[in-house]
Amino acid sequence: MIELSVDQQALQALGRALKAEADGKHLRRDLAQSLRDALQPALGEIRSGLMAMPASGAIPTEGGPLRTEVLKHLKAEARLSGRSTGARVRIKKRGPRGFALAARRLNRKRGWRHRVYGRDVWVRQIGKPKYFDDPLTERRSEYRAAVLAAMNATAARIAART
Repeated sequence: MIELSVDQQALQALGRALKAEADGKHLRRDLAQSLRDALQPALGEIRSGLMAMPASGAIPTEGGPLRTEVLKHLKAEARLSGRSTGARVRIKKRGPRGFALAARRLNRKRGWRHRVYGRDVWVRQIGKPKYFDDPLTERRSEYRAAVLAAMNATAARIAART
């Protein structure tokens, strides 16, 4: 049999700390925001990498340019529960003007094939390979350290209340 002894005053202090945090809602919200803030430098690098891609659209299209339409869906996410718990940078799959997986295709070395508007001619178009991958892999340790710092700050916040 395992015996666990707990100091009653410490347990009461923990209960007060959790109650002060409104059942942890504020604590969870602040932790998620801190995790998203830790990834903001990555978002800036990805934005600048994609905007450095040359634009050559002579034909007017619905909506804005491809680069800006893809960047509208770029965001940092923080999930604190479920199967995909963690912090990540993400771009939605659905692309502009019905261009499925636009962000992924712009990131590929081989690009994508598409039909030229108004003609029965197919061309291969190349985006800016690795605009998304390189900023994340090159500075992975820095982003990891920032996420760990946010987690440690939350742990210190809990410890300070108990």
